[in-house]
Amino acid sequence: MAWNYYNPGIGAVGSYQVSGHPWLSGSSLLQGAEVQIEFPFVTKSITVKQSGSTGLLRVHFAPTSSTSHAFRNYWELNSEDESVTMNVKCKTVYISNGNQVHPTQYQIFAELTGIDTKMMYALTGSGITE
Repeated sequence: MAWNYYNPGIGAVGSYQVSGHPWLSGSSLLQGAEVQIEFPFVTKSITVKQSGSTGLLRVHFAPTSSTSHAFRNYWELNSEDESVTMNVKCKTVYISNGNQVHPTQYQIFAELTGIDTKMMYALTGSGITE
């Protein structure tokens, strides 16, 4: 008898219906700094929270060097304990300090699927890099 093992893929609905594997991180960003966060698996959802500081925290899916800020392709958090939750599949997210004066702190929580990041396509185009 042969066993067929299920391998989750990018379009596997079940991978997004079950509870995700928890993943947590956080840090402080100096003025004008940007950090790229790479997840070990494709995400089901991401929550980013500005914590313990005031400032201007930006969440985006492409580095600031690849986008025009005229398009505002980022979500801004500008007060302590403000957060955003996004039900998205991705393998990378960028967080930057849009404040020119103060450092700012953040916390990030992600629900991860069992999908290998090699299966995730590149996020580009309108709303990401344009």
